[in-house]
Amino acid sequence: MDTIASLFSFITTPVSWVIVQFHSVYGKIFGPDTGWAWGLSIVSLVILIRICLIPLFVKQIKATRAMQTLQPEMKKIQERYKNDKQRQSEEMMKLYKESGTNPLSSCLPILAQSPFFFALYHVLNGIATGSTIGVINESLLASARKAHIFGAPLAAKFTDGSSKVEALGASLTDVRVVTAVMIVLMSASQFYTQRQLMTKNVDTTVKTPFMQQQKMLMYVFPVMFAVFGINFPVGVLVYWLTTNVWTMGQQMYVIRNNPTPGSKAQAAYLERLTKHVTHHGKTRRRSEKTIVKAIVAKGRDRNEFERSFINALTKAGLVAQADGTVAKGEAQAVAQTEDGVTTTGAARRQQPKRQSKAQRQSGATKAAGDTTSASADASASADASASSDVSASEGKTTSLEKSDEPQDAKPAAQQAPKGGSNGRSRAQSGQRKGGQQRPKSPSKK
Repeated sequence: MDTIASLFSFITTPVSWVIVQFHSVYGKIFGPDTGWAWGLSIVSLVILIRICLIPLFVKQIKATRAMQTLQPEMKKIQERYKNDKQRQSEEMMKLYKESGTNPLSSCLPILAQSPFFFALYHVLNGIATGSTIGVINESLLASARKAHIFGAPLAAKFTDGSSKVEALGASLTDVRVVTAVMIVLMSASQFYTQRQLMTKNVDTTVKTPFMQQQKMLMYVFPVMFAVFGINFPVGVLVYWLTTNVWTMGQQMYVIRNNPTPGSKAQAAYLERLTKHVTHHGKTRRRSEKTIVKAIVAKGRDRNEFERSFINALTKAGLVAQADGTVAKGEAQAVAQTEDGVTTTGAARRQQPKRQSKAQRQSGATKAAGDTTSASADASASADASASSDVSASEGKTTSLEKSDEPQDAKPAAQQAPKGGSNGRSRAQSGQRKGGQQRPKSPSKK
């Protein structure tokens, strides 16, 4: 144990120093020997470490998203080179290099947090064994051994015997109950964190082996925490319970505000964003502009939730811009003039109204009546013209005598009237509408 502690001495000293500094602050409020002072010191240590790991957490999210995007390509490579493992590994590494992703990036927060966990474990184990470690001296060691959290000493374990627990000034029942409750809460928080990741923040349109691995880890991690938790001191259980609760809250925030494309969380987020944008007429936060910009850049590659979002904006008279902002569409654009009069920008094209069958039949009947009336007027005009021509012809030639006109002169009845084709045809045939028959012109001899 001393050999392992010496290996982590480079981190145990800073960790013990941070705990002592927080203890000096909380000791003035709750008392130096209370469990609240030492317990809140451990919680504050966890919060400080997780705040420092936020950049790595962001990098983990980006790496996880990139890995989810590459899952279809990875599956094709596995099927293509399923009999050649070496070629399969080479193609995988080539794919990672081209896309700029790293599978180990998703494990960075856990790897970065592991040294602090081992350092805290050895600090608390030193308190349990009564040995100083780091900057914790004899007086601080005695104070820490007196601290109890709900009746359980910081250095007590679930597997400790009654003699060791009594030496720390506590009862075995209190230690077992407190450690069991903390182990259950620690495992439950880990399970819920993994479950909300699988049920809300996974692209449901792509079925890949990665999803099966995540589903398996959802059950494996809680069991691992439960098995290892019985060998952790109460102080370490406080550490892990705090970091699990932090992870759960941090992930809930990310899922709500930056969901994975194609997931149920994205559908809920875009529904809220649609209501917000249509109400205010713009995107106000930077995160909203980033989401809208990514959706616009996808073009035809948008999923069904993203297409529904664009269609909802269009119905509201809004258009998503390439820079993530939202502007009014041309049909709804309004320009303000200098005298205060508003004029619409571009008028929307009016679509013809759909008529019923009765309206269409009445319109057709009316059109036919107008055509018949026009035809009758044209026929009357033609008949009047033809009648005047005939009267003039009878005045000049009233007998069968040979007229003095040239032989090639045409009779007046054969001249085309100006009333159109219907009038001309009726005039040539000598027919009169609704009257007596017009006598034929005498034939030329």
